[in-house]
Amino acid sequence: MPIQRRKFVAALGAGAVASTAGCSSSDGSGGDGNGNGSGSGDGSDSEPVGVAGETLTLTTTTSTYDTGLLNEIHTDFEEMYGVTVDAVAQGTGAALETARNGDSDIVMVHARGLEDEFMRNGYGINRRDLMFNDFVIVGPENDPAGIKEMGSATEALTAIAEAQAQFVSRGDNSGTHTKELNLWEAAGTEPGGDWYQETGTGMGEALNIANQQGAYTLSDRGTFISQRSEIDLTILVQGPIEDGPEILANPYGVMAVNPGVHENANYDLAMAYIGWITSPEVQESISEYQVNGEQLFFPRAVSEDPDFQQYVPEGWSSDDSDE
Repeated sequence: MPIQRRKFVAALGAGAVASTAGCSSSDGSGGDGNGNGSGSGDGSDSEPVGVAGETLTLTTTTSTYDTGLLNEIHTDFEEMYGVTVDAVAQGTGAALETARNGDSDIVMVHARGLEDEFMRNGYGINRRDLMFNDFVIVGPENDPAGIKEMGSATEALTAIAEAQAQFVSRGDNSGTHTKELNLWEAAGTEPGGDWYQETGTGMGEALNIANQQGAYTLSDRGTFISQRSEIDLTILVQGPIEDGPEILANPYGVMAVNPGVHENANYDLAMAYIGWITSPEVQESISEYQVNGEQLFFPRAVSEDPDFQQYVPEGWSSDDSDE
């Protein structure tokens, strides 16, 4: 791993394993992070109290689902607690809207600005940093806009716009779409015209459309890797995991729906899930998950030096509260 990449991984807290806030352990004895255990904690085989037989509705970004990660790790949680996880794959915006409407118990998404708005409006609580990968700009091998190996994502987008090369946008208010719009804004370019197509689809379908049209698109690395063998697109601009610009970092968060707003939210089970997925054991499982021999996600929940800003909207402090 290059030195710069190691620094990036370390900066996001992927390497240390000293502590976990609000955690449940993977032996079933953990609780909701407030001292309320969901298992016996005595090593017996007794079923967890209060949640067995229930269903946890998780709304999540398409990348966590399309890559197969959730199918890989959820069996452990379901067997441990005797429950079912109903993972509903949507773009980040739609996942948060579903939760905002009271139709979800927990959300797992990757657009911090949208997550902060969700928390500030009172819908989400007990947020945790979960994992990260990065975004990459992919396109056809012949690279008509000449962006290959550019060190700047914004310069690459500017070159695509100037060449009016075909670009596929998800156009769905997802975390990836939000990042794309932020990049266009940073580039000082407003995309539009026949060369720019908004699909309103998930990442997997957007990649397929870009492949069919020989177009560029912005993708999270995990989904691209999981589909690379089925498409002819290639990575032309790397993200920070491979020494590309840090503006392409892609962190994921998880948070419970506030039961004070939606009393039907299964808060106990949501907190058990948050404790479980941020535990050292499951973070290791996330780290070990691979497709075609490549790691898709890097754990971020366990760190020797926890970032307490993860629990609240970025920039928030107690001084911001009205007296």
